Amino acid sequence: MAKHGKKYQEAAKLVNRAELYEIDDAFATVVKTGTAKFDETVEAHFRMGLDGRHADQQIRGAIVLPNGTGKSVKVLVFAKGEKAHEAEAAGADFVGAEEMAEKIQKENWFDFDVVVATPDMMGVVGRLGKILGPKGLMPNPKSGTVTMDLTKALAEIKAGKVEYRLDKTNIVHTPIGKVSFGPEKLAENYRALVDAIIKAKPAAAKGQYIKSASIACTMGPGIKINPQKLIG
Repeated sequence: MAKHGKKYQEAAKLVNRAELYEIDDAFATVVKTGTAKFDETVEAHFRMGLDGRHADQQIRGAIVLPNGTGKSVKVLVFAKGEKAHEAEAAGADFVGAEEMAEKIQKENWFDFDVVVATPDMMGVVGRLGKILGPKGLMPNPKSGTVTMDLTKALAEIKAGKVEYRLDKTNIVHTPIGKVSFGPEKLAENYRALVDAIIKAKPAAAKGQYIKSASIACTMGPGIKINPQKLIG
């Protein structure tokens, strides 16, 4: 196992690994551990009591965080004609159709964070599934990224919309802001995310839905949150 640097070790001293923190204490602690020279991202991790191999136990959705993500997001929109003009007017960073798909395929171009498409463009985008899928960039109606309402989609993404989805290990990882937000704004974003995940609970879920929860900043140690008091 790789040795952690001095800053990580100093940050780790601030965290009691055996403790299940209350939400406000957890975020006060995570801010103290964010000592890197850049503004670290804070991520929330939830181990779910679901089996993602079953379609009826999948969860996927999106939420606009009340305080945004602190990250400026570059959006690529696949659209044509009037919809392409709408996307440009709504603040898309890149707009196009087949030529954009070709650029991604031939140039290995990934200078964007989110992909949005109108439904009629999914034939073109679908051919990029093997490239976009593993990077979590494939547009999806459940996360609002396959839509005719490009103005609304772009406004939400630019305002701090994040996607949550169950990965292959039955964990949900989602960024919830930057260390510079401070404990209160981070905790507010976290509560909004947990609320959305709870509302997305599949009917087929059995037993404890959220088994464990933790937060960590980019370079810092994980801080466990008491799963019985997820919203707090």
